[in-house]
Amino acid sequence: MNRRRLLSLAGLAGTGTLAGCVGPDGSGGDPDGNGGAAGADADAADGSGAAFAVETVASGLSHPWAIDFLPDGDLLVTERPGTLNVVDPDSGEVRSVDGTPTVDARGQGGLLDVALGPTASDPWVYLTYSAANGDGDTTTHVGRGRLDPESARLEAFERLHVAEPFVDSTGHYGSRIAFDADGRLYVTVGDRQFKDFGPDHVAQDLGVELGKTLRLEADGSIPDDNPFVDDPDARDAVFSYGHRNAQGLTVHPDTGDLWESEYGEQDGDEINVLREGGNYGWPVADEGCTYGSGEPIGVSHDDREDVIAPAYSWPCGSGGFPPGGMTFCTGAAFPEWEGDLFVGGLASRALARLTVEGREATGIERLLADREWRVRTVAEHPDTGHLYVAVDAGDAPIARLTPA
Repeated sequence: MNRRRLLSLAGLAGTGTLAGCVGPDGSGGDPDGNGGAAGADADAADGSGAAFAVETVASGLSHPWAIDFLPDGDLLVTERPGTLNVVDPDSGEVRSVDGTPTVDARGQGGLLDVALGPTASDPWVYLTYSAANGDGDTTTHVGRGRLDPESARLEAFERLHVAEPFVDSTGHYGSRIAFDADGRLYVTVGDRQFKDFGPDHVAQDLGVELGKTLRLEADGSIPDDNPFVDDPDARDAVFSYGHRNAQGLTVHPDTGDLWESEYGEQDGDEINVLREGGNYGWPVADEGCTYGSGEPIGVSHDDREDVIAPAYSWPCGSGGFPPGGMTFCTGAAFPEWEGDLFVGGLASRALARLTVEGREATGIERLLADREWRVRTVAEHPDTGHLYVAVDAGDAPIARLTPA
């Protein structure tokens, strides 16, 4: 049966103005952003601030992981233990949705990303999630169902793709999804925490789908022009590789470029612009270091011509910024932030704003640092331009940033 929770709309403590780097905090490149050395960002953004208010839209959620928006303005919100919700951003009403897949919610797994399909006339809801096989091994799955908003149910849910292989791990599922302008589906798959930091690592092995970005058609089939479809030793779905654990993926609203964020080991966190067939280095080229020892992992991206360097990174010793979900700001509600990239920060307990120039991010400022929130993701409402934030906690809010 559907559970219903009527939650009041309550404003949290007031307004703030963005002005320069907020300063050091506990961060680092933990695989799920759980800890690391304290440190400050290497450079601050340009200081173009905006006054904003922070409101609680809904509360009492269990580890919310993703946010998307229905055509009527309501929110779709996943909770990692396995619940998909429809949230009314005005009243705060939360309705759970039936018909979702069975998930394996151990460790970092569970019900993860959610996204509406690429065409409004075909109202699919896409989900990523971790699930187990008969041996108890797990991997990242992607599937879709049709949402009946009246009954709050996903009808005819179908599994579209299973990232191979299943492994005995409950971490590094990746699992963020996005659609490009042609309606193709991209999904990130983490490296599942393999520690053999060399050329034989799964993220460098095109014969597996771990440590990769996959590209599929909206129905789960493989595009004919994927970069490795003619390579008998590679998986047809692979779009890019050499990734550790990417949990941010968004499309630039003007250029159509696909921007991705991923966790490093100790520091080494990255913001990347994805290119077809590109190798992003993990772990043969990386700016981070091993946990505890501070020893470098591989070489710097600058030392190899066959890898693509990050658009922005937090090198070893910087303190890192374990990055979650992200979105570009169109400026509809915040003209001062038009074109900026917003990224959730977990152990860093902040929301980052990066200034974007072309395919590079040139600076960072931190918002909400005083609230001590582990920010799992951020999404911009397509109608209002308000920014919505999901906080990673067992009793968590969905918050909204509006102009003050």
